[in-house]
Amino acid sequence: MVPHLSTALKGPLLEIESRFLEALPEILRLTGLEVRLGSLSPDVVKPTTVDLPDGSTLLLEPLLRRQNRLGLDDFDPCAILLNNDLSSGIPAILRDLDEQFVRPPLHAAWAVRRKSNHFAAYDEVAGDFARLIGIDPWRINPYFAVCEAVNFHERQGEECLAANVDAVLGLIREKYQEYAIYKTPYVVVKADAGTYGMAVMTVKDTSQVVALNRKQRNKMSVIKEGLAVSQVIIQEGVHTFEQVGSGDQAGVAEPVVYMIDRFVVGGFYRVHGSRGRDESLNVPGMHFEPLAFETSCSLPDQCQNPDAAPNRFYAYGVVARLAQLAAALELERTAPLEEQLACA
Repeated sequence: MVPHLSTALKGPLLEIESRFLEALPEILRLTGLEVRLGSLSPDVVKPTTVDLPDGSTLLLEPLLRRQNRLGLDDFDPCAILLNNDLSSGIPAILRDLDEQFVRPPLHAAWAVRRKSNHFAAYDEVAGDFARLIGIDPWRINPYFAVCEAVNFHERQGEECLAANVDAVLGLIREKYQEYAIYKTPYVVVKADAGTYGMAVMTVKDTSQVVALNRKQRNKMSVIKEGLAVSQVIIQEGVHTFEQVGSGDQAGVAEPVVYMIDRFVVGGFYRVHGSRGRDESLNVPGMHFEPLAFETSCSLPDQCQNPDAAPNRFYAYGVVARLAQLAAALELERTAPLEEQLACA
């Protein structure tokens, strides 16, 4: 396993990543696998013990490349599991490995992956599912659009951005009118590549993207690792209705669902006490709360109302499984040609 664990991360980000790095190897070991943690960091030149926020430790070891095999000094694994999004690029040490599985595959790295590819695949999966059960696909599938050749510093692509924002807002208004939703429609404009909540802005009116000030342009110009933004996705904003805590401790919350294989196994809430229901919660000040499923959530409870915990969590699980299917479709379609031919 190749982890990404940086002490530059603070607070909840470091905490949740360290918990993941503790839990996942243990889960894999329970299946009978031998698991070791190898690091891509140039600072890890010998076995290094890392102290975690909860008082436990992890042992990181330097990766070694021997011809077309990747491993450790005394460990030649059959598979490499990445916990690094590779936003800054795919290092040579991971390329062209011989008979070693790399998961996720390298074409899923954020250096090359695009959110719009996943949204296109999910649009197809959600549409098929909605037709199968006879519902409006909009109930499980937000609208989106894409703008290419964007340069916020040079004000290039503003016309494309404004036109697509206006189009998506128009579609949302029609649905709000159809379903008697009395809220203000909004979209989220974000970089089509990258993670960590960078290069994200909420827009409620087209005028907000026509004349961005310097601070806003700077914010939207780069993503993680300082990479320039050249393509953006315009995503329908969904008003967050979940809340964790009460009184002064209350915070708007959004669920994140964990899956192993095709099974929903749990999740957590991202919570922010000073953000609104139409704002991104992935900003400093957020924290995480466990999302403990009271039941297996494999089936809804028809004796309770739709918002009862078993039914709400079941609905989250359905969307998570559809998204996982879409991710599989996305990876299949974006695989390099030689991989597609090998699987044919």
